Amino acid sequence: MRHSLTLFLLLSAGVTFAQERAAGHYTYKCRCIGVELDGSQTILAWGQGRNRFDAVAQAQKNALNEVLFTGILEGQPGCEKRPLVPEVNARQKHEDYFNKFFADGGEYKNFISLADERIGQKYHRNKKKAEETKTVEQAVRVLRAELKQKLIADGILK
Repeated sequence: MRHSLTLFLLLSAGVTFAQERAAGHYTYKCRCIGVELDGSQTILAWGQGRNRFDAVAQAQKNALNEVLFTGILEGQPGCEKRPLVPEVNARQKHEDYFNKFFADGGEYKNFISLADERIGQKYHRNKKKAEETKTVEQAVRVLRAELKQKLIADGILK
């Protein structure tokens, strides 16, 4: 009886630890939480990285990527759901342009704002921990009108 109880406790502890690591394998969707009068959208985006800073940067890139190519389908009804670049396979057609745009320290930072993040949120972000990565939820304001003007000026949009 004692051995079966010990075996049960060991197996249940293994299941508990396995649940902690599942966060790294789940795909989180971005959702729109509001639209400003200047046309910008506030989006809750998820990012993964080896530390908190990498995860926040990835969340910002994910928010812009969804606004550009797939549209934000989740969230408030007043949000713009259509992608900014409606062309099929635009990411592949203009691969060099968008690789530079989304590079670390690239131009993507000019089209986001963290104005909607409260000071307390910086320290208490919704985060999940996997075995080797961190997953962080970040409120990002995407400056949609400025981004559209940039894409028109660079010849991506007509």
